[in-house]
Amino acid sequence: MHVRPGRGTYGPGNRRNRQFCTSHRIPLPFSFVIYHNHVPQKQVGLPQILRWKLGMAKKEAPHPALASLPAVETSTPVVATDLQAIHAPADPSRLQVTWIGHSSFLIQHHGRNVLTDPVFGHAVTQVPGFRVRRESSAGLRMEDLPPVHEVLISHNHYDHLDAATVKRLARSASSPRFWVPSGLSAWFRRKGIAGVQELAWGESQALEANIQLHCVPAQHFAARTPFDRDHTHWCGWVLRSADRTLYFAGDTGYNSSDFKALGERFGGMDLSLIPIGAYRPRWIMKPVHADPFEAVQIHEDVRSKRSIGCHWGTFRLTDEPLHEPPALLNIALAEKGISPANFSVLALGETVVV
Repeated sequence: MHVRPGRGTYGPGNRRNRQFCTSHRIPLPFSFVIYHNHVPQKQVGLPQILRWKLGMAKKEAPHPALASLPAVETSTPVVATDLQAIHAPADPSRLQVTWIGHSSFLIQHHGRNVLTDPVFGHAVTQVPGFRVRRESSAGLRMEDLPPVHEVLISHNHYDHLDAATVKRLARSASSPRFWVPSGLSAWFRRKGIAGVQELAWGESQALEANIQLHCVPAQHFAARTPFDRDHTHWCGWVLRSADRTLYFAGDTGYNSSDFKALGERFGGMDLSLIPIGAYRPRWIMKPVHADPFEAVQIHEDVRSKRSIGCHWGTFRLTDEPLHEPPALLNIALAEKGISPANFSVLALGETVVV
C-alpha cells in the first residue's frame, strides 16, 4: 500500500504498520495509516482529557482584559431567517452565507448550495461517556433548506460530523455529494452513503464549470473513539470562482506557516469562516483550537477582506463561558486596529452577502 507524502505515514518497525490488512481488504473499523499536521504538536492523551472533564485539573483564569468589559451576553443572538433570500438569492455571482450554528453554514454561490460540517442534532459526544447538549437551536431547520448540492466535512469529531444529519441529507431528494479529507470516506460507506469523495491537502476538484473546491491544511487531529486517533485526516476548504473566494477553516489551531501559505496561494479571501471558540484551558486546546487572538491572526495571514467567527455559542465544549468568544474577539481586533466590520459574528439564522 502506498501513501503519498503528507497524507499519512507508517514506517518500518512501527507497530502500527499493518499494510496486509488493507491490501487484503479485510473490513476494519478504521485505517492503520496515521495522519499528521505540517507543524508537529504535543498530543494530549485521553487520561489528561478525563482529568480535565472530571474537574481534577487546575482551572485556568479568564483573560484579564475581560475584567474591564460589561457582562458577557448570556444567550446566542437569533434572527428570523430570510427564507425567501435563501431559496432565491438575488445575485448568484456573490457569496451568500447563513449561520446555522457552531461550524454549520449554508453557502450559496453560482446556483450551488453548500453545507459545511452540518450538525442538526440535539446533542453530540465530546469524549466517550460525555454527551453535550445543544445550547441553542439551529438557525435554519433542515426542512427549510434549499436543495443541497454539496456537503463539506472538515474532520470526524462528533460536533462536526453527525451521523444522523448526514444520513438524512444523503436520503434527501437532492442527493448531495459529500467532500471529506483523506481516509474519511470509509466511514461514510459503512453508513451506507455512496456519494462521497476524498481530497487530500493540496488537491482540488471542479464542482461546476465555474467553481473549484480546494482541500487545504488545518492544524487539528481526528478521532471518534479512543482507538482511532489520526487514522483519518482533517482539513479546511476553499471555494473559488472567477467572482469570489471563500475559506472555511474547519477546526484548527494556529501556526505561523499554514495560513500565510494559503494567503499567498490564493491571493487573499473575500470571506473566511474562522473558529473563535472552545479554547480554554489553553494547556489542552492551544494546539488544536485557535482562540480569538489567533483567529484574528489567521484572518490577517490568509489576507481575508471579511471574516465571520464560528465554533461558538452552540455546544458547551470547554471551560470559557459559552458566549465569551465574541467579546474576546472584539478585544483582539482592537489590539490590532482592525475594524469589527471586517471580522464579526452572525446571529443564528442570519444571512450575509459578500
